Amino acid sequence: MSGRARGRARGRARGQSEEQARRPGEPSQQVQQQQQQQMPSAAAPAPVPAAGPPTASGRASYRGGAKEARPGMATGSGDVPEEQLAALRIGTGDTKGVGRSRADYRYSEPCTRPAHISDKRGTAGGQLPLLTNYFRLESSPDWHLYQYHVDFNPVVDSKKMRMGLLMSHENLIGKTRAFDGQILYLPHKLQETVTEVYSTTKRDNTQIRITITLTNELPPTSPQVIQVFNIIFRRVLAMIDMQQIGRNYFNPSLSVAIPQHKLQVMPGFITSILKYEQDTLLCADISHKILRSDTVLDIMYDMYNQAGDRFYDECIKKFVGSIVLTRYNNKTYRCDDIDWEKRPSHTFKLRNGDEITYAQYYEKSYGIKVNDVNQPLLVSRPKKKDIRMGRTEPIYLLPELCALTGLSDEVRADFNVMKDVGAHTRVAPDGRTKTLQGFINQINTNQQVRAEMGGWKLKFSDNLVSLNSRILPQEKIVQKGDCALSYRQEDADWSRDMRGKQLITAVNLQDWVIIFTRRNSAQAQDLVQTLSRVGPPMGMRINGPVVCELPDDRNDTYLKALKEYVTPTTQLALCVLPTNRKDRYDAIKKLCCVDHPVPSQCVVQRTLSKKQMLMSVATKIAIQLNCKLGGEVWALEIPLKGLMVVGVDTYHDSAKKGRSVGGVIASLNQSLTRYYSRCTFQHSMQELLDGLKVCMKGALEKYHEVNNALPERIIVFRDGVGDGQLPAVVEHEVPQLMECIRKAGGTQYNPKVAMVVVKKRINTRFFAKHGPNLANPPPGTVIDTVVTKPEWYDFFLVSQSVRQGTVTPTHYNVIWDTSGLKPDHMQRLAYKLCHLYYNWPGTIRVPAPCQYAHKLAFLVGQSIHKDPSLALCDRLYFL
Repeated sequence: MSGRARGRARGRARGQSEEQARRPGEPSQQVQQQQQQQMPSAAAPAPVPAAGPPTASGRASYRGGAKEARPGMATGSGDVPEEQLAALRIGTGDTKGVGRSRADYRYSEPCTRPAHISDKRGTAGGQLPLLTNYFRLESSPDWHLYQYHVDFNPVVDSKKMRMGLLMSHENLIGKTRAFDGQILYLPHKLQETVTEVYSTTKRDNTQIRITITLTNELPPTSPQVIQVFNIIFRRVLAMIDMQQIGRNYFNPSLSVAIPQHKLQVMPGFITSILKYEQDTLLCADISHKILRSDTVLDIMYDMYNQAGDRFYDECIKKFVGSIVLTRYNNKTYRCDDIDWEKRPSHTFKLRNGDEITYAQYYEKSYGIKVNDVNQPLLVSRPKKKDIRMGRTEPIYLLPELCALTGLSDEVRADFNVMKDVGAHTRVAPDGRTKTLQGFINQINTNQQVRAEMGGWKLKFSDNLVSLNSRILPQEKIVQKGDCALSYRQEDADWSRDMRGKQLITAVNLQDWVIIFTRRNSAQAQDLVQTLSRVGPPMGMRINGPVVCELPDDRNDTYLKALKEYVTPTTQLALCVLPTNRKDRYDAIKKLCCVDHPVPSQCVVQRTLSKKQMLMSVATKIAIQLNCKLGGEVWALEIPLKGLMVVGVDTYHDSAKKGRSVGGVIASLNQSLTRYYSRCTFQHSMQELLDGLKVCMKGALEKYHEVNNALPERIIVFRDGVGDGQLPAVVEHEVPQLMECIRKAGGTQYNPKVAMVVVKKRINTRFFAKHGPNLANPPPGTVIDTVVTKPEWYDFFLVSQSVRQGTVTPTHYNVIWDTSGLKPDHMQRLAYKLCHLYYNWPGTIRVPAPCQYAHKLAFLVGQSIHKDPSLALCDRLYFL
């Protein structure tokens, strides 16, 4: 199970209600009395900006409390020179022309490509032709976009009126244009640099002078042009009946119903137009919106019939924090609260000051008749960006008109539901390319789209972009005695070949404790016996444990036993749990990681229930125990001497809003198989790590303690960074890193340093030809041309094998590099590290230090919420 999936399974904190349950929509006696006296005003529903007082004063308020959920068990030196940082900051786009105003500036993407990397393409490996989910945007060689600044005298405040006044001169500017009320973009150049025209307002016949001034002649590579291309493409999507929901576009008419689960799958596309190495390309990938086919009100009635007195609590847990879709306008909102006192018969003020009830508004604006006049209303509070735009009041939504989006924790735990949903959302390469080809054909053959694109003198290519990739050589994986494991690179799995072979460094388990309840006694005994059998072939001698049988499964009983039986010499505590309750798992981990530091392993009874699988389960548990005790399982050849690799990732703390946990993992040995771990806390929901200096200082000290020398090279793999955060990482984290290195090693310490941003959530896909069909590229496929960015030192790497659906590559962006490594070396190192994650006998999507950092941050953010004890920092206790 992935970390994200496990986070969903474990759940988030929810509120608890103190009110007694009522029928949904039924007001309390106090509120009934209030309603007889007055009808409180309210904020507007979704389509209208809110106005008037917030919520009714008599309603109950709900805030955070505990929610029980599954825990999910495991089966250069000195300061950075200012001129170097300045070169990496965001720059402005190309300028050519006159009269550029301050409002006309647009910003480009950050340029992070080191100056000494003249060619970022590698050469190692065999060639492999691929297709990718990109289409070229074609234009003439001398194509330019002309940018004009438009002034109105007297000043016209209304954007709609400004657009109407300018459009009355269509014979001058033409039918093809993009105008936002101040800046006008045209595909052709007007005769004069400054053009003056006059228009008359219809309301009062005022004559308005319009001055159109040329400010820029923009080439296709300009950031402003890319912005206009995306605006044009949004128009194109609307012309082919695609509707925007959130950030992406979907076609509601093609929704597929899954009636047995009351779900709908709405197909759509994720699209963006950007400048790549040589061309401007449209990236298009398939997306799916999962919706409930019943409304929120339907779910409320079902919950009322089942929950009884717990109805209010269950509603808060179910809906608060979820995202709902309003079908009448296809907009999504976050449900922040439920106002049990407000009704569709309550009024709110329109922009013109008139009062209208919610029921009347929906019937007048959308022709929707509200059926249940006693339903409560959902509350969506304004976000920071909404407040900046002037909306300070909450939006009230009718549950009858809302549908839940996404999948709840309970649904995700249902294998049958996920199987049926996956049949529609998990698309193989052949099906994906067929859908994308149909999408671009629909665009290129639509007459309205052709007229729009032809006016701009643009066209999309008819076929997917093709490119050449390389397959890196297969890595040699060894265990004790240089015993090489044989495996097929296409499968990227060596679990079978590990059987009966000794681990590189096996730690004997001599003093350990096993804790279980009386009813799980048989499973615990079977586990101990099986561990003693699977350990010796791997080189582990596992002695009999100290046995602790508990009379019940209460949290306090487990904690009391751990405190009593765990001594300073105890190597490990293993707990067999009857269920995967989150609160019990959290309590055990907090005690074993903070209060009484000892490596711990939790195993759910269900995992041990199948006798035929027990040998396989025990083998995996034994390997995990060896890692938690400081052992090593397998290794690769790492030719670089004096190398330290660092993994950094963040995870939001579920116990404290606005706080993030950063995990930092640093290697300690030549083979990159032993690690030092630290975590740091960051506030305000930031991904950036202010505490990076403290963690790196501890890692360097530990490295020196183990090797009697500081590392010669430090390569940092930074996960969890979006493209918009790149400048902040360069200006914030790189200086911290360099300052920390300088202070740790003194003025004479001058290691070679690189920082690599690792990105998993990308929309790029690659398809390899497999006879007449298309298949996923094999593990080890590297792409460093065509779809990479010219301003970045970046590459894509397919490191894992996928048997269902389409593989997602990982994007690597080297934002700082004084390491002296060639592109080939950087790519090979990234691929090697994807083999070294000990929780899976195969390759993974990201380098092992990143995955270890995620596991650490996840454990602390979900269960511990405190700094783990430093006594565990040199072991992989968080696996």
